[in-house]
Amino acid sequence: MINQITESTEYLQSKGFETPEIGIILGTGLGQLIDELDIIAEASYNHIPNFPTATVEFHKGKLIYGMLEGKKVVVMQGRFHIYEGYTLQDVTFPVRIMEKLGIKTLLVSNASGAINLDYKKGELMLIDDHINLQGGSPLAFKGVSELGERFADMSAPYDADINSKFENIAKDHNITLHKGVYASVVGPQLETRAEYRMLKTIGADAVGMSTVPEIIVANHLNLKAAAVSVLTDECNPDDLKPVDISEIIAMAGKAEPHMITLFKELIKTL
Repeated sequence: MINQITESTEYLQSKGFETPEIGIILGTGLGQLIDELDIIAEASYNHIPNFPTATVEFHKGKLIYGMLEGKKVVVMQGRFHIYEGYTLQDVTFPVRIMEKLGIKTLLVSNASGAINLDYKKGELMLIDDHINLQGGSPLAFKGVSELGERFADMSAPYDADINSKFENIAKDHNITLHKGVYASVVGPQLETRAEYRMLKTIGADAVGMSTVPEIIVANHLNLKAAAVSVLTDECNPDDLKPVDISEIIAMAGKAEPHMITLFKELIKTL
């Protein structure tokens, strides 16, 4: 993997990707952040050596480098999921590339379902902790100790200082921002009533199919990390309706302006 990381990094550097400070993974609900970016360079995933290719129709497939609020950022426009058939090492490979390019902070967005029924769809949740239910670890491979501490500490995977700043920004802009525990599952099927009850019992406030692998690797690489979820549906097992994915995408779009405000105002402070 070290050779692959070097090859990918050198390719991007040759395309003009120079010493970004912040990495951003755009999940469902933050795609329009690209419009706020002064783009310097970009590379399609399928042109970057060793990179996976996004297969989800509403996820783009570009790595973009530019300026945002006076900071050099590298942005993943489209992420990878294990439900697409990728390994956890594939899913997190771009985080390792962004760290090699120079980032010190990783910011992540995603869409999730609200397990905590005090949270309503269209609102945002700051991830304070997580539960990994994806059946594996992105660090479980031979040679991982050559890239960082094998037994990565996860006592505080989400940076407390960044989370505090997010909360203050939300308060200043009158944005509802809950704080809770995110459970990451394999997918792509959605949960059964019994599974929603289980998730609530074990302490989850929201559930999704991403983010946790990237956060684990960010901690492995000693990056500061933070993540925000758009709550796109309410997962009440006692009143469960069939989910329309187009409605989830629409709800994410509705919440997007608030998400963009949070990320832009945070980046000013980093």
